[in-house]
Amino acid sequence: MKLVVVSAGLSVPSSTRLLADRLAAAVDRQAPVDLQVIELRDLAVEIAHNFTNGFPGRELAAAQQAVTEADGLIVVTPVFTASYSGLFKSFFDVLDKEALAGKPVLIAATGGTARHSLVLEHALRPLFAYLRAVVVPTAVYAASEDWGAEGLPERIDRAAGELAALMQGLSTAARPAKHDLEVVPFAEQLAKLSA
Repeated sequence: MKLVVVSAGLSVPSSTRLLADRLAAAVDRQAPVDLQVIELRDLAVEIAHNFTNGFPGRELAAAQQAVTEADGLIVVTPVFTASYSGLFKSFFDVLDKEALAGKPVLIAATGGTARHSLVLEHALRPLFAYLRAVVVPTAVYAASEDWGAEGLPERIDRAAGELAALMQGLSTAARPAKHDLEVVPFAEQLAKLSA
């Protein structure tokens, strides 16, 4: 299964990337994945050019393709002015409209204070619902005081488990089960039951 992480952190090191890495590691522990990380700060210029000329650059096109082909996504943004970052939103604005339809997505955010945690429910979840993604029930917010505190590792594990289960369920559903392909005559089934 292919898991793509989209991180909108701007600094190096970044708490946004740290949360993204912890979420990805938790998913991999529950269901081994082929992981690709997309750092949006590296694509900022190409995203802006895509808006002005209508064409993605080489690296942005590769990121768009990775997201489209992923079996699941982890998306993490820092909180600015009580919402997701403009760079984060811009990346999803330049994706194909069908790229996320039916795709499992784990949403997460980082911020300086726990007061911004509602950004998950009032900004991120509606955005991905509009894009017709399947958003896992547990979203993860990490304020500055959450790092090293009780509760964050449990939220990470719960959200990762939900994403892993959705990814496994959808990849299994895409392939017909072996018993669905076999046709056994009714008389033969009846004979087995009465024996």
